[in-house]
Amino acid sequence: MLFLLAFLLQAPAPQPAAVPPVSAESDAPVPVLTARIVARYPHDATAFTQGLLWHEGNLYESTGLEGRSEIRRVRLADGKVLGRARLPTTQFGEGMTLWGRQLVSLTWKSGIAYRWDIRTLKRVAEARFVGEGWGLAGNGTQLIHSDGTPTLRFLDPATLAVKRQVTVTLRGKPVSQLNELEVIDGAVLANVWHTPYLLRIDPATGRTTAVVDLRAVVAEIKTADPEAVANGIAWDPARRRLFVTGKLWPTLFEIALTPAG
Repeated sequence: MLFLLAFLLQAPAPQPAAVPPVSAESDAPVPVLTARIVARYPHDATAFTQGLLWHEGNLYESTGLEGRSEIRRVRLADGKVLGRARLPTTQFGEGMTLWGRQLVSLTWKSGIAYRWDIRTLKRVAEARFVGEGWGLAGNGTQLIHSDGTPTLRFLDPATLAVKRQVTVTLRGKPVSQLNELEVIDGAVLANVWHTPYLLRIDPATGRTTAVVDLRAVVAEIKTADPEAVANGIAWDPARRRLFVTGKLWPTLFEIALTPAG
């Protein structure tokens, strides 16, 4: 656990203006969960995956890079792109989530969020939001936004106004580089950029309640590209299936989580 803590906290990313003092949380054990691969599916190896979700039998994916950013509907079985919509060529697409019958997607540095019709993938609205766009998820009442810092912001789904925010901590210390997000059974699951780990986060307090070790999954991706990192989490609540992938990965994995040991 000490290795994981050091690994996740080593990046010199922006920290909160006032870091809360280390409390009894620093002594609380944080379980490590191992990802066991259940199934493998084809994934577009040119997709710079930024957001991923499951809805009514299909995957929806947001991809990044200027001039290549898209919103996609993807068939799980063979990875075929069934529908796509492009962002303006000057914008870098980021996280995405579902709200009602619309997808909501972020841009990295433009400060613009888009709404897309879930059926047609037609862009229907846009709005401004605070900070950089990294990850986005929904918990049924609010949207949850990450910006690469240890802060998660909880947004009004209609206006994107910030309603509250929490600092994400692991054993009392802030963790930055929070990227793609997913909500599973009320907890937030977050990729930590440039690491083979996910954090399971209590949205009420920001405390990390488990670390998910994806090293066995990442080991199957043979690439020398330093940006081809794990990023993308999708949850199928009906069949309780968890999917993960990464930027420029040729494979999407269904995984099961078990205690390490």
